[in-house]
Amino acid sequence: MKLIDTHNHLYAEEFDENREQTIREAIESGIGKVLLPNIDVSSIERMHNVCDAWPDFAYPMMGLHPTSVNADFKEQLTIIKSHLKNREYCAIGEIGIDLYWDKTFISEQVFAFEEQLKWAIELNLPVVVHTRDAFPEVINCIRNAGSESLTGVFHSFTGNEKELASLLEFKNFKIGINGVITFKNSTLQKVLKNTTIDTIILETDAPYLAPVPYRGRTNQPVYIWKTAEKVAEVYNLSVKETIEITSSNALQLFKRVNK
Repeated sequence: MKLIDTHNHLYAEEFDENREQTIREAIESGIGKVLLPNIDVSSIERMHNVCDAWPDFAYPMMGLHPTSVNADFKEQLTIIKSHLKNREYCAIGEIGIDLYWDKTFISEQVFAFEEQLKWAIELNLPVVVHTRDAFPEVINCIRNAGSESLTGVFHSFTGNEKELASLLEFKNFKIGINGVITFKNSTLQKVLKNTTIDTIILETDAPYLAPVPYRGRTNQPVYIWKTAEKVAEVYNLSVKETIEITSSNALQLFKRVNK
């Protein structure tokens, strides 16, 4: 089974000069699929263009990122929701709550998150959840929407043992691990020993969060192999075994990618 990068912004401007080469290198390295989360109304066309150009490799999601929730968020939600009727998406994402940069629109973020969780339930799609400095708020929203009816992933998990335990209470969710696990100051290797690899899926979040030894550079899809190697170490598995398990986990969650 080939590796699946479950969270990648290949449509970002950072890849404009060498996107085709970047994708070809990813495929040659053994990456079989990449899943692209949307950010806001302005990113939709760029994301669609990449997925249309590489239909068997890049798969789109649809959602409104929490840091894009501002005074016009209801208008954005209306536009974003309209796209869900026009083509197939593998998930509702990237959605959630982010209180790291700005707390101005806390109530709006909560409303937007819960609204999009409802869409996911209605459409039977998984959710890709972004949370930063907002674990209690995110958990409360998922419970409000109906956790038993939701599936999804907690993207870019970097939390502690207590936070991991709280997320694992949602049995239909996976934990997204990226290059942060390779950082010298990261505690993820220790924290992840509190769960099994059956809960883990791999991601890059490219062009962000490049793993060691590429930290500080534009993250590339091929760098995900460094993350896979570190996860393999945590669970005392080979890289091949790690890819087989995590890719199977991803396909179990993102069922429309199987088609």
